[in-house]
Amino acid sequence: MKCELILIRYGEIALKGKVTRRYFENALVKNIKSALKTENISHTIRREWGRIYVFTSQINESIDVLQRIFGVASFSPSLKTTADMDAISDFAVDISKKILTKEKSFALRVTRTGNHEFTSQDVAISIGSDIVDATHAKVDLNTPDFELFIEIRNENAYLFTKKIRGIGGMPSDTQGKALALIDDPKSILAAWYLMRRGCKVIFLNTNKSNTGALQSFMSKWYAESSIHTMGIKENIYECLNKKASEGNCDAVVTGHTLNENPSDSLSDISQLKRHVEHLILHPLIAMDKNEINMKCEEIGILI
Repeated sequence: MKCELILIRYGEIALKGKVTRRYFENALVKNIKSALKTENISHTIRREWGRIYVFTSQINESIDVLQRIFGVASFSPSLKTTADMDAISDFAVDISKKILTKEKSFALRVTRTGNHEFTSQDVAISIGSDIVDATHAKVDLNTPDFELFIEIRNENAYLFTKKIRGIGGMPSDTQGKALALIDDPKSILAAWYLMRRGCKVIFLNTNKSNTGALQSFMSKWYAESSIHTMGIKENIYECLNKKASEGNCDAVVTGHTLNENPSDSLSDISQLKRHVEHLILHPLIAMDKNEINMKCEEIGILI
């Protein structure tokens, strides 16, 4: 199935009011464009209510990028045709003939938005029958060997065979700023959780040995942020207050956990709250060591 575009869905953005939703959509499109440009992927983007479409000949490369864009809930490499039953059937049959045999089963998953002379059920019945005639495959709606998705949106229809999960969350740089205290590579994970919620993160690195892991992480997740490395003789509280104020940050985020030395961590947190003027956040505080290690490996943090 040689696809010509990628259909992108978003999650939480769709729950916002009209004006706010438009703001988040614009931010998400901007972030997608920036990431694709960074990877030298030629593309054009079109947007309509509820969907974003990336048109590109570099589908596989684009998939890798889109899996690292905050705010993308899922996406599907797709074929596009008109919202005409015959046109949809031609595409569906052509795709199915390359995959199905009489020994295999299939299911159609049809959704529809807009005004049409047919329902989603009409499409499923009619095109399902055409596929059976062409392939002699069986219909199995519960455990099919093959699923074909048909999404009809106004005058167009999109056909695809898979939904690829995105990272979700909110688009980058839409939810304020945070200063991340990086004292070891695992604390980068705390910053990642804030980034996934749409925060722009500024990094304060307390140890030069973290620089490689931090730069690799920023490149992977398209973080357009600055790194400040704290000097050996600098006071950490003064440095946090200064950098957070200079960056107009709303909060400071740390990688404290209760895994190895809980009393020390709690003491550190207490001192931070006493000396730092900004809100202090600790996203990893309820996670155990294995959870943190697995998540770091999943998102590519070198520990």
